[in-house]
Amino acid sequence: MKIAVLVSGGVDSAVVVDKLFKEGHELHLFYIRIGMDNGEGDCSAEEDMEMCRLIARKYSLPLQEVSLHEEYWQHVMTYTLETVKRGLTPHPDMMCNKLIKFGFFEQRWGHSFDAVATGHYASIKEVDGIKFLATAADPVKDQTDFLAQISYSQLSHLMFPLGDTPKSDVRKLASEAALPNAGRKDSQGICFLGKIDYSDFIRRHLGEREGPVIEIETGRKIGTHKGYWFHTIGQRKGLGLSGGPWYVVRKNVRDNVVYVSNGYTTPKQFGRHIPVEEINWISVDPFCPDAPDWLRSTNGSLDISFKNRHTPHFAKGKLHKLSDGGYRIESEEDVQGIAPGQFCIIYTPDSKLCLGSGMITLPSRKHFGTA
Repeated sequence: MKIAVLVSGGVDSAVVVDKLFKEGHELHLFYIRIGMDNGEGDCSAEEDMEMCRLIARKYSLPLQEVSLHEEYWQHVMTYTLETVKRGLTPHPDMMCNKLIKFGFFEQRWGHSFDAVATGHYASIKEVDGIKFLATAADPVKDQTDFLAQISYSQLSHLMFPLGDTPKSDVRKLASEAALPNAGRKDSQGICFLGKIDYSDFIRRHLGEREGPVIEIETGRKIGTHKGYWFHTIGQRKGLGLSGGPWYVVRKNVRDNVVYVSNGYTTPKQFGRHIPVEEINWISVDPFCPDAPDWLRSTNGSLDISFKNRHTPHFAKGKLHKLSDGGYRIESEEDVQGIAPGQFCIIYTPDSKLCLGSGMITLPSRKHFGTA
């Protein structure tokens, strides 16, 4: 097969190159350069690019650096800042996968190859002739929650060679293949920021506006913050409050108020009902009459497992389709940090197949103006 491999300079994509090369495929390596609006702080540091050059040289493969900087700013960064400004919690990495890596790259370069391969920890499984995004063998590294907004056409043209490989084995394979980045640490955080602090980035674009921090149970002011946009539901660190732990449990966007609650087990940071809208069903809409029998919903509800953040833990619950076109998840357990704007990732009850994802919305109209 003629395969376009997206490389980052990290060990995961390097092992993908090694595996596919040994399988005899014709490979062309691509490095996507993205960054902030001023071109600084992007994750395409020269060290990353140099690693990619070393990998390409080791296997005598072509390497092309492509720039999607403007597209990243116009689509991913604009989405991120607008979401934060509304008091919601964005998911830029998910949007990057959907719009940049498997969107603009696919349209301009990837489409001319038989497939596009990446180092994501995910799999693709076929059931009844339908391809599904499936979870990885390594539950800690599983990245299906970052991929749950892609389309079926995008999924059908992708390869995830590491899906069946635990991270520990990836490191071992890298050492055995004498890859130059075998011992390199994994990147952390949001890639476009590089070494720039996220709060500093938000401050640069949205500024600061002091407001009160209120204990939600008593209504007592216990501190101040520099803008609701620096805080998200479920946040514990960075509040600067003594006598903690304190958790952000609500925000009043209109009045610039951040509400907190004290204690690891405070019920204010948990919930069992999650409103969701605009679900992106990757392969099949279970609420459609044409859905396979094993997946089709009954009585307007569906047994699922789900995540509302990046974690190896799957919660169990039911997904209900509402008369207004929205959805509601009823969880069997308490869920921490239900943050509007974030995405709820929906899986089959056995947590093997990722069906799609929808954005978490405000709990009800009575909380209008809050998030």
